[in-house]
Amino acid sequence: MIALAIKLVFSHLLGDFLFQPNSWVQDKEIKKYKSVYLYLHIIIHAILLFVILQFKMKYWLGILIISISHFGIDLLKVYLKSKINYRFLFVLDQILHLCIIALVVYYYHRYNIDFGIVYNSKTLLFLVFLILTTLVSSIIMKLFISQWNVSEYSTPENSLHKAGTYIGMLERLFIFIFIVTGRWEGIGFLLAAKSVFRYGDLSKAGDRKLTEYILIGTLLSFGLAMLIGITYTYLAQTII
Repeated sequence: MIALAIKLVFSHLLGDFLFQPNSWVQDKEIKKYKSVYLYLHIIIHAILLFVILQFKMKYWLGILIISISHFGIDLLKVYLKSKINYRFLFVLDQILHLCIIALVVYYYHRYNIDFGIVYNSKTLLFLVFLILTTLVSSIIMKLFISQWNVSEYSTPENSLHKAGTYIGMLERLFIFIFIVTGRWEGIGFLLAAKSVFRYGDLSKAGDRKLTEYILIGTLLSFGLAMLIGITYTYLAQTII
């Protein structure tokens, strides 16, 4: 079962990413069902499936289902796609393809999915602390550092929208993962990397207030992530 699933996912990744140039994607978006590349894309997927499954004819129905569903999903996506929803549609598109693959695997190898793992105490604890590390910590950071105004150093035209929030969430997520996996040295590397990138901003600004603001934000972000990571590790090992 696992071997078949891996082969089907591997074939999907090859067909959707390696063997589909960006020019094909653009042509499909413009011409939609009239695009030759839409049909060529599906043919390539079918060929890849046959090759990776070693031309075993017992899988012909699975290959047919995956190919036809892939055509339908891709065609629907090009009609629904816009500048607003393209990220969401990309994720949904991939989820639908993987769901079809899961159904095909189930057709050939019956398996049971234990949904109880979702409600497992360890899983719920991990999700709680994941939210604390990313979303909740961001709100705490905003509440704490909003007492200082450094808007004079940042203008909308030279900064990405919400970039600081996402960077902070990612750095805390990395720290959380480093602590949970016992890779404390990764935190030092992350701090060093951030210092290098921030050095240019601080050098150009040459302002003590901005330096203090960045230092407080960095230490608070790292401190929160470390506290959350240590607390999670303790609870996971002792209570559950």
